[in-house]
Amino acid sequence: GKGDVYIIFQVEVLDATTKEQLCFLDKVDPHSTIGDIKSLFYKSCAQWYPARQALRLDTRGKSLRDDEILQNLPVGTTATMYFKDLGPQLGWTTVFFAEYIGALLTYLVFFFRVPYIYSHTYALTSSPHPVVTLACVCHTFHYVKRLMETIFVHRFSHGTMPLRTIVKNCAYYWGFSAWLAYYINHPLYTPPSYGELQVKYALFTFAMCEIGNLSIHMSLSNLRTDGELVRRFPTPTKNPFTWLFFFVSCPNYTYEVGAWLSFTVMTQCLPVAIYTLFGFIQMTIWAKVKHRAYIREFKDYPSVRTAIIPLIL
Repeated sequence: GKGDVYIIFQVEVLDATTKEQLCFLDKVDPHSTIGDIKSLFYKSCAQWYPARQALRLDTRGKSLRDDEILQNLPVGTTATMYFKDLGPQLGWTTVFFAEYIGALLTYLVFFFRVPYIYSHTYALTSSPHPVVTLACVCHTFHYVKRLMETIFVHRFSHGTMPLRTIVKNCAYYWGFSAWLAYYINHPLYTPPSYGELQVKYALFTFAMCEIGNLSIHMSLSNLRTDGELVRRFPTPTKNPFTWLFFFVSCPNYTYEVGAWLSFTVMTQCLPVAIYTLFGFIQMTIWAKVKHRAYIREFKDYPSVRTAIIPLIL
């Protein structure tokens, strides 16, 4: 019977651009995953750790996923794979730390009016407007919360990110943080039109959105802890903040946009509105991808759900 024959595979790895052979793996178990092959390749070429490697079946093709199994691929017993170097990689935790700590500290530099930012008369002074201090507290809270979630809540499914993407992301977060902070902490900044009332309402919705965002992150994290092989889609829990799951696939983004909208109203500052708009566009793109993936994966996915804005988007 077929069970008696045990086929051993051979895998040769070629450079995708030069076609030169980088390594030849002789006795490879047919049940090996691409992840296993990357580890074997790493043993013979130590300069490319697995997270740096992309392996393809043809030079222009799609990169193979780590969980794909060798014998299920359209290859003979001698498989040829093409290697592309993805460049230096960093883990997600490192990435988020760089982004968030940078944004946090950048803002504080402007809040404390470090010399040479505004004219020397204002160096190391503080703003007479309470809303400026409040905005700093909110901004700081937002990023400290994100850092705490990175350490204690998030479970990252994809291992790493290329170094150049990190540089780009940090430039985005730190740059915007500096731009917002420059205007909010500016000596000529004027408080919002409707004064204290506007600030109070905005602060309330900001706090609600931050709690909502945290609630969603916690429930998504709990979804992964059970160690079950069966994947489930997120559903509302007893916590009322998670009830947004009845209407949208990515309520964490809905709350995130809500928080920044509240911050915009609180500070009544144009750069904040622009940052919120950019964030909304990016989060909508992510939410739609996630939403489509849920629909593809789960046949019983609730049809009333939209991606990010209930009933609309």
